[in-house]
Amino acid sequence: MFIKELTLRNYRNYEELTVEFENKVNVILGENAQGKTNVMEAIYVLAMAKSHRTSNDKDLIYWDKEYAKIEGRVEKYSGSVAMQLVVSKKGKKAKLNHIEQQKLSQYVGAMNVIMFAPEDLNLVKGSPQIRRRFIDMEIGQVSPIYLHDLNRFQKIMLQRNQYLKQMQMRKQTDRTMLDVLTSQLSESAAKVILKRIEFIEKLQKWAQPIHTGISRGLETLTIEYKASVDVSEEASLSKMIEAYEEKFDKIKDREIERGATLAGPHRDDLLFFVNGRDVQTFGSQGQQRTTALSLKLAEIELIHEEIGEYPILLLDDVLSELDDYRQSHLLNTIQGKVQTFVTTTSVEGIDHQTLKEATTYRVAKGRLTS
Repeated sequence: MFIKELTLRNYRNYEELTVEFENKVNVILGENAQGKTNVMEAIYVLAMAKSHRTSNDKDLIYWDKEYAKIEGRVEKYSGSVAMQLVVSKKGKKAKLNHIEQQKLSQYVGAMNVIMFAPEDLNLVKGSPQIRRRFIDMEIGQVSPIYLHDLNRFQKIMLQRNQYLKQMQMRKQTDRTMLDVLTSQLSESAAKVILKRIEFIEKLQKWAQPIHTGISRGLETLTIEYKASVDVSEEASLSKMIEAYEEKFDKIKDREIERGATLAGPHRDDLLFFVNGRDVQTFGSQGQQRTTALSLKLAEIELIHEEIGEYPILLLDDVLSELDDYRQSHLLNTIQGKVQTFVTTTSVEGIDHQTLKEATTYRVAKGRLTS
């Protein structure tokens, strides 16, 4: 798949922009703070209905305007898809082929994108929250059911936390209501975690050979899902629900004391091992970067395996963060098969055929020219 046309209105520092892209590598050149990343972010927001840079949608709207609108035409094997996302102070409205979607989970997945930015190098060494977000965003692109289950889990957890808070303050004493919420939460949590474990198994299948290739055969990468319940034997939904119910029963008093849900997918993490050693704790910066790069390249293959098309790759100012060898490995992998957007202040020093054949755009003060 590839995005053929992008139109922005009142988006960040773009009052109006319409641009056509080719199904190859597109390089967006410009100095910092001119709007390079804003174009990249707009493509990401059009696909995912949320930004990778901010959780506040108001940040996306041009100064003193009421709304921001992103439109795009995506070409897929199945045909052309017109996408539209309007972000206002009242919320978001999404359309596919001019038909408004009642839920964003029905919209996400129409265009698949993978973003690789400097902050993604923190995927390995950053907080567990970064890794959970990574899992949720990637599974959500290929599984609307996962987004539905995750959303349900978050809503029930919010209710349960409010009830635990009331019990902590002795405003509620009825444990039967807590048991009902716990039962609902256990089922939702089990569905989320089963999908995550399945995703991690697939991700490792692709990431392992990629990592071995980048490390010139010297390193083996393994990925482990670290759950807040024991999931070693619980492969079925019923066993997983049982495991959660047992866990919640054990920690019930502590949860009431703390006024919060202390186990579940919101507490889980990913662990990365290179040759059996924890990369986050013991890995060099080079190993951490190779692991992050391997994960991103594995995502490309995983999405292709799931939907039969390659996603769009967004490389936001990341090439300058990689050494020549990792740069070459990345560019060799995408050459000729993935529509790619690269933002950079300069292509000097990057000697690769892929960039020599790329279409180049220049950005200055919110204006994009080819």
